[in-house]
Amino acid sequence: MLSKNIEVALNKQIRIEAESSQIYLSMACWAEVNGLEGISQFMYAQSDEERLHMLKLIKYVNERGGHAQITELNAPKTSYETFKGMFEELYKHEIFVSNSINELVHITFQEKDYATHNFLQWYVAEQIEEEATAKTILDKINLIGDDKGGLYLFDRDIQQIAVTAGTVAAPK
Repeated sequence: MLSKNIEVALNKQIRIEAESSQIYLSMACWAEVNGLEGISQFMYAQSDEERLHMLKLIKYVNERGGHAQITELNAPKTSYETFKGMFEELYKHEIFVSNSINELVHITFQEKDYATHNFLQWYVAEQIEEEATAKTILDKINLIGDDKGGLYLFDRDIQQIAVTAGTVAAPK
């Protein structure tokens, strides 16, 4: 059985994951209308992944005797000056999500809820991967600079990341 405090904290994380999905969906739309097909496919895949993270939390809360709450979401930004700026925002957002997960883990320690602590370890590992991917992408973008040929190749190459991400099994 979840404590009320942990249930509230998990519901906050559910909202964060839902908003993450919306942010990446909005980024996908912006990339798509700006002719960045590979980037848009990557962002669509990221959006789907964040939704799966949300669903995993929802199932956990409900299975542990809590009640997952679906709330209104903040509207995401709909346009970006540059694709580099968009990826900088993605990286900052992933750091924000990591900090939120870490705070959640801290609460489980305080409350001695080791089952939830154990459940959250998947999210801790996932965030390490998400931050590393975002940082690697930013590093590649910085290498490209203003080279249009480099942008073309980057857009094509990032499709492979999206394809690989899309083949990952959905969390249970």
